[in-house]
Amino acid sequence: MKGLKTVYICSECTARSPKWMGKCPTCGAWNSFVEDVEEQAIKEAPTARRALTAREGTRHAVPYKQMEMPSYIRTATGLGELDRVLGGGLVLGSVVLLAGEPGIGKSTLLMQISDIVGTRRKVLYVSGEESDGQLKLRAERLGVQGDNLSILTETNIEHILEEISRVKPEVLIVDSIQTIYSSAISSTQGTVTQVKETALAFINRAKTDNISVILVGHVNKEGTIAGPKVLEHMVDAVLYFEGERQQTYRIIRAIKNRYGSTNEIGVFEMTDEGLCEVENPSEMLLDGRPKETPGNCAVCTMEGTRPLIAEIQALVSPTTFPAPRRTSNGIDYNRLCLILAVLEKRLGLRFSQNDVYLNVIGGLHLDEPASDMAVAMALISSLTDRAVPDDLIAIGELGLSGECRAVSGLDHRVKEAARLGFTRAVVPARNLEKRKIKADIQLIPIGSIFEILKLLAPKQN
Repeated sequence: MKGLKTVYICSECTARSPKWMGKCPTCGAWNSFVEDVEEQAIKEAPTARRALTAREGTRHAVPYKQMEMPSYIRTATGLGELDRVLGGGLVLGSVVLLAGEPGIGKSTLLMQISDIVGTRRKVLYVSGEESDGQLKLRAERLGVQGDNLSILTETNIEHILEEISRVKPEVLIVDSIQTIYSSAISSTQGTVTQVKETALAFINRAKTDNISVILVGHVNKEGTIAGPKVLEHMVDAVLYFEGERQQTYRIIRAIKNRYGSTNEIGVFEMTDEGLCEVENPSEMLLDGRPKETPGNCAVCTMEGTRPLIAEIQALVSPTTFPAPRRTSNGIDYNRLCLILAVLEKRLGLRFSQNDVYLNVIGGLHLDEPASDMAVAMALISSLTDRAVPDDLIAIGELGLSGECRAVSGLDHRVKEAARLGFTRAVVPARNLEKRKIKADIQLIPIGSIFEILKLLAPKQN
């Protein structure tokens, strides 16, 4: 057997190089090469690799007319917020990759799923990070019954595949893919080669035996999933578990989903009994909102089919530095700079002499431009020290000429605002020209940014 050889593999496109390179010549990614060991064991034992990655039996093409729909295509997890993100539940034969920072609650969520799904389906929970005692301790704290739940603490992929053949589960949970290794590969756990090959083995088994698989993925310091980028292309859905560990609320967001929308989010609250669903996140996001305070404005954003009321806070204060500071949390920084430029050019407001801090309460990230008017009103309110009325909500996109552009789903937005007690809504005039919207609140049509100054309260002393 030849000695081991060190190589460098691009985590984005898996290109190989005998030495480290700052930029990948294949995909152009920077700082993507990671050190690995040459796969001598695979080269000298092709039979082991075929047993690891190949699907059992010979597959033949089947005429479409002869294909049959399985008796059940989706399995509900029992957590409505997660099912919303997945598009209705776990799809038969699909592979879901769940990623999140350490301690965010991934293992707690998976244990709860195992308990609920285990009442109807056979579940196999594979843990490569915790012992039997640690899993039992968490299960007891969460009140897990475990009628059809089997636990396996193993990191060797060959042994795991053997147990899958013996147990024959309908749902497989692997925590986590970075801890699984194959003895047919000489590199260590968590390397690009190990992650790619072991994930491929789980995917092949899922498609062959029609098993719903959930893989847990670690994230690196940049916040992306550790391992090769091709891992996200191999699976059917990629979910990110977000939230601040200092706060109790968690958000699940779909980055990729072959069987559903990528615009939906699920909101949970971390309690002593585990993760609890937050069926009305708008009330949670508005909890503790200050009254008659300059710099605050409410906005209704659409996350898939769900309207969410969020609170935007702005703080504008005179700067002591030659270049004023700009800080944005929850709103794209470049979008903030664009709105500030429009307000300075069209309204003549002097933001260039002030520091600007913008924050979205609750850890939300507002991506759609329908929040532009609320951001502009919060900035103007803080600069002029004139509060936005507490019963008013702002919806609309801001153009470079200062015009208020139309947005989609306005009827759902105003209905959600009315349900939460808002009595007035600033909406684009263009939306009301296209169709008449019935709402229980007063709709204030706005054509441009110049019309919002009269909506602010008088300046406070």
